[in-house]
Amino acid sequence: MKHVAVLMGGWSAERPVSLNSGRGCADALEGAGYRVTRIDVARDIAEVLAKLKPDVAFNALHGPIGEDGTIQGLLEVLRIPYTHSGVLASALAVEKDLAKIVMQAAGVPVAHGVTIDRHEAARRHALEPPYVLKPIKEGSSLGVIIVKEGRAHPPQEVGRPDWPYGDRLLAEKFVDGLELTCAVMGDKALGIIEIQPVSESFYGYDAKYAKGGSIHVLPAKIKPNIYHEVQRLTLMAHRALGCRGVSRADFRYDESKGESGELVCLEVNTQPGMTETSLVPEIAAHAGVSFGELVSWMVEDASCDR
Repeated sequence: MKHVAVLMGGWSAERPVSLNSGRGCADALEGAGYRVTRIDVARDIAEVLAKLKPDVAFNALHGPIGEDGTIQGLLEVLRIPYTHSGVLASALAVEKDLAKIVMQAAGVPVAHGVTIDRHEAARRHALEPPYVLKPIKEGSSLGVIIVKEGRAHPPQEVGRPDWPYGDRLLAEKFVDGLELTCAVMGDKALGIIEIQPVSESFYGYDAKYAKGGSIHVLPAKIKPNIYHEVQRLTLMAHRALGCRGVSRADFRYDESKGESGELVCLEVNTQPGMTETSLVPEIAAHAGVSFGELVSWMVEDASCDR
């Protein structure tokens, strides 16, 4: 019986989401017959893992430390096989501006964007509105601001002393249209969900995690050629960044632009949420893979040198 340490919590802004992901994964792994130890990750995590000596670490951490290569590097040093992507892919994918450069070089279309210091972004428009401002390294749509067309002044909140999401921001051209997401499991792109936020204008934090916050259309009702293109680009982005195991790519698709529309990849998430409202478990279930089977596959797929 494999002993699996489920790493959750941590100290990032996404701690609540990570705890939900971790609890769900731990419950499912216990149900699948694994011996499970749940670890709320603190600064002594190296000492805890060195003493515990699990067979596998299931990484259910989100945000900095969990998906930026930090915990991955520690697990490499301790030689504990772990789930999801390795050090380089994790560190690269979490830096949204650098990930875009790599994806674009590989042929994946991305939205036009620039990096900007948050104080500068509060003084002047980074791009001609409409555009989106987002922290370089945060997930779960934390700190994302949509600057609408016709807005005279740039968003002032990014310049406040209590802004918690770092000094570097990414400003991207706003692409209207459908919000699409596609998961990768191993070397295969799975199905595509169209996300329709219920009460927000975009897929923000509440739309992601509140029950009823969004409607998930699976499979997405888009033309077959666009469906296949999203799957192709998802796998291309996964491979370009060097991802392993399970990942998820997010897209915007404006079908009003030209014959084929405008399709751009927003980002690749190397640590997708695994809560009851999360997208990857839903996509996997549609492909015939239950939640228990999904997390078991991830444990069996775990390795070092990822």
